[in-house]
Amino acid sequence: MKKSDPLMIQSVAKCFRVLEAFDEAHPKLTLSEIAQLTSFDLSAVQRFCHTLNKLGYLDKDPLTRQHSLSLKVLNLSYQYKHSSMLVRAAMPVLQHLSRETEETVSLTVLDGAEIVYVARIQSRHVLQPNVISGTRLPAYCSSAGRAILSQLASEKVAEVLEASDLREHTPHTVTKPAELLKIIDVSRKQGFATGFEEIYLGDASIAAPIVGSGGKVQGAISIATSVARFNPDTVISNYSSLIIAAAHSITT
Repeated sequence: MKKSDPLMIQSVAKCFRVLEAFDEAHPKLTLSEIAQLTSFDLSAVQRFCHTLNKLGYLDKDPLTRQHSLSLKVLNLSYQYKHSSMLVRAAMPVLQHLSRETEETVSLTVLDGAEIVYVARIQSRHVLQPNVISGTRLPAYCSSAGRAILSQLASEKVAEVLEASDLREHTPHTVTKPAELLKIIDVSRKQGFATGFEEIYLGDASIAAPIVGSGGKVQGAISIATSVARFNPDTVISNYSSLIIAAAHSITT
């Protein structure tokens, strides 16, 4: 939060910071716990939580006095999906790709150094059921992230890599910037990107970038399967042309 920004309403920013304190590790929080996580004073947290409760974005347990996100928060996600031109254009393609491949297919966009799953159709072969719409994963070691990065200027790619926590999620994760730049360059030339067991063991994925009419990358479409069913060469031979065609068919 930039206090020097004259247009920034600090109280609104702080309200969102309170909402962001809730996550998988902190589904229910007391006022003092929220204050500790946000570094706000207790009286301010009390006012923010009261306001968010009145607006319907927080629930409060009268016995434990713990707060939690309410169902109304999902309405923001619903409105995003139904107002996004990219999601509307991509959904028929995702549905067709899901039927044709019987694999898990996803639409992702880049946000900072991460990709965000904005739509996902899971197959019966799914390996990672916890990866759903809204899930964030590092861009540098995911096929979708690499596909998007392949369409960005070298300066922007460098910024994303510099902002990334380049760590080994598995023994197969590539973390050296020089090697990642080579992988992204290859992805740029071939029109698709891959990722094999770099975030989750057993996972195999292939993705292609979605480029808008103005030549700007909008996101990526991907197919996820498993190395137990297909080796890397088979994934590429089976799905590379299919994923490229699917990405090219999405126009925004």
